[in-house]
Amino acid sequence: MKKRWDIFLILIFIFVILPFQTFGAGDINNVYIVPIEGEIGPAVYQYVRDNIHMAETDPNAVAIIFEIDTYGGRIDSAEKISKLIMASRLPTIAFVNTKAESAGVLLTISADAIAMAPGGTIGSAEPIPNTEKTLSMWTSLLRAAAEEKGRDPELVASTADKAIEIPDVIEKDRLLNLTTREAKALGLADVVADDYATILQATEIDYTNIISTPVPNRVRVAQTMTSAYIAPILLTLGFAGLVFEIFTAGFGVGGTVSFVAFSLYFGGAILAGNAGWAVLMVFLVGMALLLIEAFAPGFGIPGLGGIICIVVSIIMASNSVATAIISLFISFVLTIVALILILKYAPRSKHFDRIILGTKMKKEEGYSAAGKYHQYIGQQGEVITFLRPAGTIDVNGEVLDVVSEGAFIEVGSKVRVAKVEGRRIIVKKID
Repeated sequence: MKKRWDIFLILIFIFVILPFQTFGAGDINNVYIVPIEGEIGPAVYQYVRDNIHMAETDPNAVAIIFEIDTYGGRIDSAEKISKLIMASRLPTIAFVNTKAESAGVLLTISADAIAMAPGGTIGSAEPIPNTEKTLSMWTSLLRAAAEEKGRDPELVASTADKAIEIPDVIEKDRLLNLTTREAKALGLADVVADDYATILQATEIDYTNIISTPVPNRVRVAQTMTSAYIAPILLTLGFAGLVFEIFTAGFGVGGTVSFVAFSLYFGGAILAGNAGWAVLMVFLVGMALLLIEAFAPGFGIPGLGGIICIVVSIIMASNSVATAIISLFISFVLTIVALILILKYAPRSKHFDRIILGTKMKKEEGYSAAGKYHQYIGQQGEVITFLRPAGTIDVNGEVLDVVSEGAFIEVGSKVRVAKVEGRRIIVKKID
């Protein structure tokens, strides 16, 4: 009798309880909201990729809304995000709230449907630099995405190419930029709405839950540090501070600025997924080699190896070789300009005494007049301050301001006065 009751209970569970559980699970429809804000770059690509993967692994997901508000960004990152959106197995909606400029155009037209908030804009997608090669490649990407999603390729391409003229829409030598009302009238926008419910109703997507995926702080930090504008500035501060520190005694402002700038640059690259700890190790090896060179006479293998390691690490930390070369070029030019301005306009205060001679060489302190310098030719002395290559030496109790023959000479080394050129006393290290 007990056995029969067990069988009866099992049958009730199978035919009554399980169907209700299945029905309840199938009644959940999730829509994911993925915001795309600020400058489009590697950090944004990583964030969008992760959230598309999260939505696609949810068995109850029915759609993804990409809420776009951007002035644009890097073409390479925009192309990668576009491919992710078009390859998604879920229905995708681009919600322009409130602007999709430049690279944001490609992201918008990559979705299955386009919604725009009242007062929104889309267009002005001219590439920078606007070379013939870049423009051809970029307009091809725009046309290809438009054709795949059933939109007017010429209308989309006219947002980037001034040579395109469309009667009653855009004149030649002008870039197309559409308001929400214009985009709807020309068939580029499918829906005009300022809320998710209206958008989902217009696109006939049934849903029960809206899941927002806020942008984490690490992505915002990485987005800023890997910006096409911020990265060269960080590299400039890093290189300028490094050079400033090499030519001054001790560890001071230059070294601190250089350390902070390079930390932010590589930290942003790591957060954006462009670099790992191996890249950071290559950079640290380069810095170590430069330190070795700083305390060794002449410019040899350690210095050259250090420069190579630092340049290679910056290239490895960038999203592409071209981007790295551009950033390095800009930073080198800005570093040279910054150093020239510092040497020319820096106030002669105690803060700059280590790189600009602002003290008087008094006789009672052991200094000699220029007319007596020739008597020291051939004499030996001891280095008092590091020759970088300028510094001071002690010759028979007298302090002389000298320069070495291009080599860095450490404190305590023995040197010989090689020659005198006007007021310059040139010394050579005694091996």
